[in-house]
This record gives sequence, C-alpha cells and structure tokens, in this order.
Amino acid sequence: MKRIGMLAPASALASASAGAAWLAAAVLTGLAALALPVQAQELTGTLAKARSTGAITIGYRESSVPFSYLNARKEPIGYSIELCRSLVSSIEDAVNKSLAIKWVPVTSDSRIDAVVSGKVDLECGSTTSNLERQKRVSFSPTMFVSGTKVLVKKGSPIKSFRDLAGKKVAVTAGTTNEKTLRELSDKFKLGINLLVTPDHAESFGLVKSGQADAFATDDVLLYGLIAQDAAKANYEVVGDFLSYDPYGIMYRKDDPQLNKLIVDAFQVLAEDGEIERQYKRWFLRKLPTGESINLPMSAQLETIIQTMSVKAE
Repeated sequence: MKRIGMLAPASALASASAGAAWLAAAVLTGLAALALPVQAQELTGTLAKARSTGAITIGYRESSVPFSYLNARKEPIGYSIELCRSLVSSIEDAVNKSLAIKWVPVTSDSRIDAVVSGKVDLECGSTTSNLERQKRVSFSPTMFVSGTKVLVKKGSPIKSFRDLAGKKVAVTAGTTNEKTLRELSDKFKLGINLLVTPDHAESFGLVKSGQADAFATDDVLLYGLIAQDAAKANYEVVGDFLSYDPYGIMYRKDDPQLNKLIVDAFQVLAEDGEIERQYKRWFLRKLPTGESINLPMSAQLETIIQTMSVKAE
C-alpha cells in the first residue's frame, strides 16, 4: 500500500530538477533573444537582404508633391523621402554596414505589387494605410493625415461633391480617391464620368487642358500640385473631406525585425523633433519651385506625433 506523503526517489527528484532547470534556461534564453538588439540576432527578411546585397531599394513617386517627387535634376525629394532616408540610416546601424539606395519609380497602381513582389523594400510616397491594404503589406506609424477633396479652376460652379453630378472628374488609378468617388457617385446617383490616369500630374493636366471639370485626390496633394505649378491664381480646392486617409511608409508583411526597427525609428524621430522639422521644411517653407504650400500641421497629426514620441515600457 502506497503511503500518502511518501518521499519521491532521489533519481526522480534529480530528473524533475533537471527538467525545471532546462525549462527555466529555455525561458530565459527566449526572453534574452527578445531583448537583444537586432545587431546581436541573426538577421532575417529585409535586413538580411540589405546586409547581403549592400543596398536598400526605395519606391518613389514622380509627382506626389511635397511627399515624393522629382526635382529639376530628376532626383527624388520630399517629406516622405527624407523620412525614408532616416529609416535607411537605422537599417545601416542594424546591419552594421553602409547601404546604397536604389531608386525605383512606382505609381498609385503599381506600388503595392512592387512591395509584395520584392521589387522595392520601402515605398516612400503618399500611401494611405487602411485595413484592405494591410492584408497585403505593412505600414509605418502614421506620418500624415489627409482626405479626398476636389480641385477646380477658379470660377467653377463646383463647390461640393453634389455639384459633380454629370461632370468629368479626373482620378488617379489605384488610389483610395478613385474608390471614394465611385462609391459617392453610386450612392447619390450622381452619374460622375471618371477619367482615370496613371499619375497625379496627368490628372491635374486634364483639368488644365479643360478635358476634366475637376480632379479628386488628397487635399494636400492638390495644394502641392498648385504650388509646384505656381498656379494659386488659377485653381482652388473646394468642398468637405470625402474620406479619411492616414499616410504611412509601406513595406513587406511578416518581417518582424524590420517592423520593430521602423516602429522604434519613428518613435525616435518623433521624440527628437525630426518629423516636425521635416514637416516645416516641406509644408511651410518654400519648395524648390519657390512656392510654399503653407499648410500648418493639423491638431490631429500633432496628437499622433506626440503619442508616437512616448517610448514603450
């Protein structure tokens, strides 16, 4: 008969003790791995690719003023481009290697596939982060908040989206604005004739040439195009916001090392004021064309950046 409270044999105790020690060591090893900086871990994903190739490939836009566009020398410049340069510096620190930047032009229609396929590592433009897109790609913390509005020639009778009934409206392929206008037209039975173009400059060109009555895209991009074209006397942005569009830097999903690096880098950029400095440079000061968008930071974006600057415990 087995006695209650009988001591276990010494061999069993030793085995249990060894098992507990092994489990504790495994847990500590796992925790230590989580706490290690990227430099001390085996590199994976985009960081491993950057280390082996010595380069990062950035997708840029040609006319997303002032986020990502070409200057007179056909070089990518802008608010998003400068933030991406900061991210490249953080990646260089992580892989302990200087990296060359390879520039690849993308459009609204091609940008997501370019990231998914590996054609570009970072997409640095004016891309809205939403749930539908997050099924395919990842996004950095929010760097800007915009929304769909409408650009028209001054003197136009169009003052709100309801005035677009039966009108020709230019939109850029692959944008949330195209989707918004289609949904509004269907919901309110406006019969809008959408003219879809490959990029914002072409959409703006349709209004300038009189082929379109209006151009619908994010308000800040409209202000940027007007400033770049030195055309404030000829065009205006009208109506209420028709959508909510938070912008982020786009990169591949399922890349935990890169994701952590980008989140941490944005926290530092927000904390030391670099995001605010770049905002002032591109939205309040004169652009290379000599014009200024003169768009103060919204209270909403100020709150987002303040929250971002707080380091996670």
